[in-house]
Amino acid sequence: MNIKKHTILLCIAALAVCQPLRAAASEHAGGGQTELNVGDIITEHIFDSYWWHITTYRGHHVSLYLPVIVRSGSGGWHVFSSKHLAHGEAYRGFRIAQKGEKHEGKVVAVGAAGEVYRPWDISITKNALALMINSAIMLALFLSVARWYRRRPKNSTPSKLVCAVEMFVMDVEEEIVHTSIGKDYKRYSPYLLTAFFFILINNVMGIIPIFPGGANTTGNIAITCVLAVCTMLAVNVFGNREYWREVFWPDVPLLLKAPIPLMPFIELFGVFTKPFALMIRLLANIFAGHTVILAFTLLIFITAKLGTGINAGMTVFSVLLSFVMNCLELLVAYIQAYVFTLLSAVFIGLSRPEHHAAHKKG
Repeated sequence: MNIKKHTILLCIAALAVCQPLRAAASEHAGGGQTELNVGDIITEHIFDSYWWHITTYRGHHVSLYLPVIVRSGSGGWHVFSSKHLAHGEAYRGFRIAQKGEKHEGKVVAVGAAGEVYRPWDISITKNALALMINSAIMLALFLSVARWYRRRPKNSTPSKLVCAVEMFVMDVEEEIVHTSIGKDYKRYSPYLLTAFFFILINNVMGIIPIFPGGANTTGNIAITCVLAVCTMLAVNVFGNREYWREVFWPDVPLLLKAPIPLMPFIELFGVFTKPFALMIRLLANIFAGHTVILAFTLLIFITAKLGTGINAGMTVFSVLLSFVMNCLELLVAYIQAYVFTLLSAVFIGLSRPEHHAAHKKG
């Protein structure tokens, strides 16, 4: 019975993984292409866009067209559906830059003299909508757990959801925040817990291949940059005097800090390299994981012209590898949220070094 259940789950997972790419491959084949452009399909699924392609049904593309909000050079704001730009046409003097052009994939404006420039663009893109959906999920999760704690009857048993959230909160707060920061840890717990759950939920939603999942939010450098900047502000705005003294006048031999401020320069450089490492680590791991899963899945369509036997063997191989990689990505989703929170807590703890000094005196 267990083997039967596992087989059914494996088949469902394989169909879920392959369905979005099958639609994309069919779209390219239907366009008269003799060669499957793997790069374009991977790019379409990983990078941001002005619409959200959901599936292809009987040759018709089912997409969610999002609002384009741009400001032209004359100072006027324009709001319209991205459907007007979906097929490469111009609309109200705006179009999407094609492959090989400057600002590829972004909305550009065409001036009166024919010049092409990038307008102010605050459009609701695929990643922006995914952030709103994932943030709403996180908010609903926290509010439902808080409501249970506020209204719980005496001697009541919490639900599985409440127990799961409580387990994550206790693990992060006790094993990461308290251990890394020390006695003042409660001051930073709200930010670090928010960062952990935000990254975890976005990572998990990015693995789900069907709407509203599948958006590569934490594999977008703009999002990881904002998270890294938030940690940098938490470290440097609330850092104490001892922290800044160690930056500008570290406890090293005098020749290393005067007359040439070698060590202060290195320490100051580290203020920016630490959040940069946070940004790149999260971006690279999530981006690479999604790319590998897509590449393994596309093996099915790449080998289609090599014959039935080869294609059948590669299909089984591709499905198994894709399933394993999705399971691995689920683990990576948690690990990357954990590592980002851990390093942020360590950097914050290093910016408040009084308790270290107290330990040395003891």
